[in-house]
Amino acid sequence: MALTAEKEALIWKTLNDTRGKIEPAEYKNYIFGVMFYKFLSEKAQEWLNSVLNGDTWINIWQQNSAKAAEFMQSKLGYVIQPGDMFSDWQEAINEDKFNIMMVSDALAHFDQGVRPDAREDFSGIFADMDLTSNRLGNNTQTRTATMMDWINLMDKIELDETADVLGDLYEYLIGMFAANSGAKAGEFYTPHQVSDVMARILTTGRENMESYSLYDPTMGSGSLLLTTASYLKNAGVRGSIKYYGQEWITTTFNLARMNLMMHGVEYNDIKLHNADTLNNDWPDGVVDGVDTPRMFDAVMANPPYSQKWDNKNREDDPRFKAGVAPKSKADFAFLLHCLYHLKQDGKMAIVLPHGVLFRGAAEARIRKNLLENHNISAVIGLPEKIFTNTGIPTIIMILEKNRAADDVLFIDASKGFEKQKNNNKLRPKDIDLIVETYLKRKDVDKYAHVATLDEIKENDYNLNIPRYVDTFEPEPEIDLVEVANELKKVEQQLGDNNAELLKMINELTAKDDGTKKDLEHFREIMRGLNEDGK
Repeated sequence: MALTAEKEALIWKTLNDTRGKIEPAEYKNYIFGVMFYKFLSEKAQEWLNSVLNGDTWINIWQQNSAKAAEFMQSKLGYVIQPGDMFSDWQEAINEDKFNIMMVSDALAHFDQGVRPDAREDFSGIFADMDLTSNRLGNNTQTRTATMMDWINLMDKIELDETADVLGDLYEYLIGMFAANSGAKAGEFYTPHQVSDVMARILTTGRENMESYSLYDPTMGSGSLLLTTASYLKNAGVRGSIKYYGQEWITTTFNLARMNLMMHGVEYNDIKLHNADTLNNDWPDGVVDGVDTPRMFDAVMANPPYSQKWDNKNREDDPRFKAGVAPKSKADFAFLLHCLYHLKQDGKMAIVLPHGVLFRGAAEARIRKNLLENHNISAVIGLPEKIFTNTGIPTIIMILEKNRAADDVLFIDASKGFEKQKNNNKLRPKDIDLIVETYLKRKDVDKYAHVATLDEIKENDYNLNIPRYVDTFEPEPEIDLVEVANELKKVEQQLGDNNAELLKMINELTAKDDGTKKDLEHFREIMRGLNEDGK
């Protein structure tokens, strides 16, 4: 990451100094909104500088605003009018002419000026910035002052960095807001080290593909998509990698759109959808009047764990041919949705709770069908407290759609981590060991085992990791002779101490009869202890 740890810490401290009474979960919507608008504004300004040939944007706009808007839309997918640039806000602040309505008007103009084919990428992306909220201040004047602080803050913390660094900053702040936003943080954040394990497994051997398609049906902030793409040769090459994702929570959906674009992904390479994945099978494509699901080279997901869902009348849903997950636990519903959208030669990785490995009834039937169909390639057990929103241990399951081998690799990586204040973290060496073990696909004592399907059948299709990876460490043998010798030494030392103490007591004197009597009684006790110790 281009950002140093010292700079990250300074940025986070500065942000907290300007947060006031706004909770972190809500504060991030404003900070990311201002940051993203600045990113879009500077991208627009940079493009204008390359095409205006000495003319000004305001002059072009005044001559024919409709044509000028179409001119910018054709390249960027959006329009920022003269006077609405981030630099215009800064200039107004410097001249003591700024008002929060300038931001409100600019965001409204932006939403109106999005190109039709880019609406899914840009429309409503700033909707979470409520500029009339009393949390920003009780009146327009105080809300204006708050917005001025944020605009000045964005100017200070980014400095003259590139878009790549700005994207890294955005990703860092997502993680920090997640760590400070309580249980619901997991709705939008997968720790980078977990994303890294999944991404490396998904892309190894396929890094040089000229084109690649990625899909995350529970994408959160989009970090899994970005991390996976970062291992591909053509990451950053326009048109080479297509990013697909679906997210139910609108605020989180907006985070993902911003995150991808701030990492340099062009809007026309992004296809994101704001809907419930299990209730809305997406993406689909109609070919010759037939509804045909889109398939992907890699599918990755960190869905909500054991979530309730509406499983009625799902038997005819082609996604759930292997079985319908129980209504109280949607884990296998998410898994089957991912597998359904995987190409025949694709690979998928999904984070799940351990329960999917051994729970019975409908889940047992689904598990058996997946195993008999050779879909499950590996089960990787992670340490507990890896995720912000839960302390429970989780697994990464790797699946393929058209796999000849029927074995399953089990990796118990639950003990390899660095303990931090409130969470545990996979270290680089832990990540390397997981990935290398997956790629070698060989038994490793007390860490990994390749189980045949027959072996799994003997366990009644139960995939609980301890059944296959024995991590038991026997207690060291006790040398009884050495223990006896140590006890003898201790007894000798006690005897010597008692003798020394008795000698000191014998030297004591007393004047009154009562004290003499007590002292003599104490001497008798110590003589008895000394005799016992001989």
